Amino acid sequence: MKFSIQLSADYPSKDYGGDRVYQDMLDQAVLADRLGFDAVSITEHHLMNCLMMPAPLQFAVKIAAMTNHLNIMTSIVVLPLHDMRIYAGEVVVADIFTEGRLLLGVGRGAFPYEMERFGVPMDETQDRFNESLEVLQALLTQEEVSWDGKYYQFDPLTIMPRPIRPGGPPMMMAVMNPEGIYHCTKRGFHIQTTPLSGNHQLLLDQVNAFNKAKDEMGAKDGEVTLTLSRVAHMASSQKEKQRKVKAAHHYYGRFNNVHADGPGIVEKGMIKPLPCKTPIEELGASLLIGTSQEVIDKLVPYAELGIDRVILNLNFGLEASETLEAIEQFAQDVMPHFSSQPTLAA
Repeated sequence: MKFSIQLSADYPSKDYGGDRVYQDMLDQAVLADRLGFDAVSITEHHLMNCLMMPAPLQFAVKIAAMTNHLNIMTSIVVLPLHDMRIYAGEVVVADIFTEGRLLLGVGRGAFPYEMERFGVPMDETQDRFNESLEVLQALLTQEEVSWDGKYYQFDPLTIMPRPIRPGGPPMMMAVMNPEGIYHCTKRGFHIQTTPLSGNHQLLLDQVNAFNKAKDEMGAKDGEVTLTLSRVAHMASSQKEKQRKVKAAHHYYGRFNNVHADGPGIVEKGMIKPLPCKTPIEELGASLLIGTSQEVIDKLVPYAELGIDRVILNLNFGLEASETLEAIEQFAQDVMPHFSSQPTLAA
C-alpha cells in the first residue's frame, strides 16, 4: 500500500498570507519526497479559504522543480470549470514540465458555492463533466478533433504540443457513490474516493464496488487502482490526539458548510464555521488520527481490503511545524509496516 500527502492548503487567517500557506505545502512536498512517499495530491478550489488552490497544474510544476521522485496527483481538477480546448494543452505542458510525474485526477465538483459563482449550476455538473471528459480524452488521443455536443461545438482542431505519453497522463476518477465507482472502474479508470466523515460501512461499500468491477474485468494489479483519501495526523499521547481530533471536528464544520448540500455561508472568502453534524467521538474513531500504533491498527483493514494508495490530509488548522513532524513520524513508524521500500531519514 502506497501513501500520499494531500497538500490541501488551509488558510484560516488572511493575516497568515497566501505565500506562507503555499510555502508550507512546498515544505511538506519536499519532506515527503525525501522520506519516500509515493505522491502528493493537489486540490482545486476557488473563492474560499478551505482546500485553497485555484491553479493546481501551476502548483504541480513548482513541486516537480523542487522534488525528485514524487508523483504529483490532482485531487481533483473540476472539469466543468474549464474549457477543454484550453485545458488539454495545459495538461500536456504540465506533464512535460513535471517530467511525466503527473497523475490527473478529475471530477465534477462538489462545492455549490464555487460552481454556481462561475455560472455552473450543480444540477448541470454531471452532464457537463461527462461531455468535458469525452472532449478531453478525444483531444489527448486524437488529432483533428471536432465536436457537436450540448456544451461544446467546434470545428476540427489539434491540441499542440502533442502528449508525450499516449493519451496524456494517467487519469483518475473522483467518485464517492459505490455504484459510480463500479461503472467508472469498468470503464478502465483509476479511482479516487473517500467516505469523508462517513461510517465504516460506506468505505466497505466503496471498496467492494471497485473490487467487483476489477474482478469482472479480469484486471491485473496496477491496471486499475483504488486511492482512498482520509484526514489524518499523528499524536504522541491521548491528550494530543484529542486536541487534534477537536481541530478536525472544527475543520469539518467549515468543510460541510460549503460541501454538497451545505448552506455555503462564505464572507469575503472566509468560510463560516458551523457545528459539525458528526459527533466528535464518532469522527475521532473514523479518522486516521492517533498514536503510531493506533494509526497502524486503523490502516491494517485498508491493506487487507486491497486499497492501493492512501492520501493523508494533514492540513486542517494545526501548526505547520506539527504537520511536518507528523509526516516524519508517519514515515518512520507507520509506512514500514505496509511497504517493502525503505524509509529514508529526514
